[in-house]
Amino acid sequence: MSSVAARPSRATTVPAREPAPGGSRRLGREHREWLAAALFLAPDVLGLLVFVAVPMVLSVALSFFQVSGFGSYRWIGLGNYERMLNDPLFWDSMKVTGLYVVILVPVLFCVSLGLGLLVKQRLPGMGVWRTALFLPYVISLVVVGVLWKFLLDEQTGAVNRAMRAAGLDGESWLGSPSLALGCVIAVMVWVMMGYYMIIFLAGLQEIPKEYYEAAKLDGAGPWTSFRTITWPLLRPTSFFVLLMSTVAAITGGLDLVFVLTNGGPANGTSLAIFYIYQQAFGFGEYGYASAMGSFLVLIMVAVSAVIFKFTKGGRFDDGE
Repeated sequence: MSSVAARPSRATTVPAREPAPGGSRRLGREHREWLAAALFLAPDVLGLLVFVAVPMVLSVALSFFQVSGFGSYRWIGLGNYERMLNDPLFWDSMKVTGLYVVILVPVLFCVSLGLGLLVKQRLPGMGVWRTALFLPYVISLVVVGVLWKFLLDEQTGAVNRAMRAAGLDGESWLGSPSLALGCVIAVMVWVMMGYYMIIFLAGLQEIPKEYYEAAKLDGAGPWTSFRTITWPLLRPTSFFVLLMSTVAAITGGLDLVFVLTNGGPANGTSLAIFYIYQQAFGFGEYGYASAMGSFLVLIMVAVSAVIFKFTKGGRFDDGE
């Protein structure tokens, strides 16, 4: 009797798909990169929240209260804003601030760009000049104010002494309403030009040298090269300098004005930020100062939006 051995049946199974080589490793690396980025950003984000965002929110909330003394709050709604609208001294300070910004920003922009073009040249000792021009920026504005107040003193100042030695009459630089604001602007330009010079220098060094070599072969002179190569390719840098210098001009300068002129003479240098400081820490009007501060922030945001609109954010294209 013959018997046929039965073959065992093979179960049809679908093999499991193995993960792509290095997939889990790549995923783990991405997670580590995200974690590293979060850890590096955490101090800045925390600092912005604690020292910028939270104080701004509290300041807006405080603007709806009348604050007198320590811990005494009374809800007055829009009372502080109504008072602001009817305060001629505040609007005078806004006019001074507007004039200050309109003069300071273009002058600072042009001086910084000119210095950036100058220190870009490869000349002996240029590193020393770069350091010397940048040095005023790292000095405290209080120290700068004391220094220039001494130099511009009507009787003993070095500026008037030099003028008298040259046969000229000295000027009351900080005592004349027509000269005091110009002195504040000039000192601020002296302080800030080194910082923006470095920004422009970085932008200039990003422009390929081949462009200038090609333009030189075509017979282009320095002005033509600047107009057709340097200026268009500096658009992102120019936008940054314009925006940051405008914001700094609107919201800064308190230390310098406080030490140099104390807002005088005849409120000729009383910037809006200085007037807000006076109301808050001179007269204890914290609610009113918060209302004016909130309004000044809105002005700054509006001016920044206008700059974004007309400069297209420093982009090279039309926003496509």
